[in-house]
Amino acid sequence: MRKVAESTIRRLSLYLRLLEEFEAQGIATVSSEALAGRGGTTSAQVRKDLSFFGSFGKRGLGYSVPELVTELRAILGLDRRYQVALIGAGKIGSALVQYRGFRQRGFDIVAIFDVDPAKIGREWNGLVVQDSAALETALAHEKIDMAVLVTPGEAAQPLADRLVALGVKAILNFAPVQLTVPHDVVVKTVNLALELETLSYELTNRG
Repeated sequence: MRKVAESTIRRLSLYLRLLEEFEAQGIATVSSEALAGRGGTTSAQVRKDLSFFGSFGKRGLGYSVPELVTELRAILGLDRRYQVALIGAGKIGSALVQYRGFRQRGFDIVAIFDVDPAKIGREWNGLVVQDSAALETALAHEKIDMAVLVTPGEAAQPLADRLVALGVKAILNFAPVQLTVPHDVVVKTVNLALELETLSYELTNRG
């Protein structure tokens, strides 16, 4: 398969959410124009994005909403469940644990870790916060597909190294640093300051 740009994958995720909305409304078929209109893109872009993964829909008839939902969920890997470990029981970590959308999309947070003695042993959404020092012991017999790092910058790389050694292949990083990982490990860094700077640019350079 050709390498697919991250921007394309992000649009597929958006299309899936829009299709799920259409499905909830009882809409059976949808055109590329309708998807484009709701998604803020063009019908040509919708067709191009989907063409990376096969042939969907029929000319003049559009896409079957249930069928395309199923196909996109499979393409995005959402036809299975993922076990997620959260490292960092601060305010952002608390918000992430309580967000119901993760479980609805197939992401189950099954373990929480922190170094703060005041937080260790407390219960969050049915899970007990564990000591990060015991990471290897706690996860030795539990398959973790992904980890979410919500830690200070100086703690992130050592924790990432430990997670990689445990076989974790995907890390969502909220720490303000760029992580160095092996080529077979995927890291996505969420930089909130960068997102705000992007908004600042858009506000400053409005046409």
